[in-house]
This record gives sequence, C-alpha cells and structure tokens, in this order.
Amino acid sequence: MSAKNKLQRFADNEQFANVIQPDFEEVFRKDYVLKNDWRKSYWKNENPIVLELGCGKGEYTVALAEKNLQNNYIGIDIKGARFWRGAKTAIEKGMENVAFLRTRIEFVDSFFGKNEVDEIWITFPDPQLREKRAKKRLTSPRFLNMYIGMLKPDAVVNLKTDSKELFDYTKSVLEYNNQEILVATDDLYNSRYDDEILSIKTHYESYYLTQGKKITYIRFRLKGEIKDLPEEE
Repeated sequence: MSAKNKLQRFADNEQFANVIQPDFEEVFRKDYVLKNDWRKSYWKNENPIVLELGCGKGEYTVALAEKNLQNNYIGIDIKGARFWRGAKTAIEKGMENVAFLRTRIEFVDSFFGKNEVDEIWITFPDPQLREKRAKKRLTSPRFLNMYIGMLKPDAVVNLKTDSKELFDYTKSVLEYNNQEILVATDDLYNSRYDDEILSIKTHYESYYLTQGKKITYIRFRLKGEIKDLPEEE
C-alpha cells in the first residue's frame, strides 16, 4: 500500500462514525472514558458485546455482525489502515452493530470493565513462535488474565488459527490451569464443528487453505488466575 493511500485511509477513519481512535494519553495506565459505559453511551442498547482482537482488515468482524444482528461487535487493531476496509464496508451496508477501535491489545483492559464483554474472537493472530516472545501471544497467561477481568462469567473465547504451534500452546495453557475447553480441533474443516460461523473465511484464511494448511479452532471459558506453563528442564 502506498504512503498516499495510507494517508487517505487515516483521513477517512477520522471521519468514520464507527471508528474510535483514542490518543495514547487517554488509555496508558488509565481507563478510557467509555469503559463500563459502552452499552449506554456508545451503543445505546443492552445487546451483548463481542470483541475481535487483532481484527486485521475487519472481515471477520463484519461477517459476524451480519450473521448476528442481536450483538454489538468491536474489531480491535493498532493498524487503522487495515481495518479501514471493514469500517467502510460496515458504513456502506448501513450496519449499526459494528465499530472499530484503534489501539494495542496490551491496552484492552483500559477499555472494558468487569462483566462488560460477552465473547472474544481471536482470528489468525501472529503466533509469536519464538520462545522469548511467548508473552506476546494473545492466548498467553498475561492476556488471558486480562480477558478474565472484562468477560462475563459464562463468556467464551474463540481462537481460530493456521498455526498448529499456537493451537497446541493454547490448549496446554488451558489444560495446565484446569480451564473449560468446549471445543478443540486441529483440523476444523474436517471436523463436526464446522458451521456457518466458523466457515467465515478471511482473505488470508482462504490463502492458507490453498497452501494446504489445516485450520485449527479452540473454544473455551476462563475462570480464576491463569499461570504460566512450567519451564522445561
């Protein structure tokens, strides 16, 4: 993408009513103004709130919102030039249950309070495969504990990825901490779990499938503190 196109997308995002772009100072070590108040002040309804973390182009966020009009969806990513496409599509389709939030996932707990979120989707994140980057994985104990602070007691988290390594790591963390795994498959499209929602495919997922990669999926609930896996001796 050219620098000119990026600048135009940044300018468009400033005008899009469904894009929220807080300044760093508004969220660093402090609560954002909408925390605990999304339903009343932003959505103006009591519908469930569903997050997609690291939403990329926003394709999955928009597709989920189209299929579940009774929910409010927020795609979250630091790269506004990417989710510009999803935000623009939602506006063109007149979708009022979609928003996009430009921020780092590390700051997500500055935006959502206790029991404010009903579901989380994590779709094809960077698996951060180097061991030294394990804490950056969006299913590491660091992030899972963050999610616990905002999810309702019966809320679920979904991880859909082409990375078998990230799938195995996530499953191990959950099992080690006695968390509730609802679904786990290392080959989604050859399993009994494939359905209308899980069959939503982003541009990148479609590409991965043409390369013969298997798509993995795990759905789980969180409770209590999540601890790191013991270090291998």
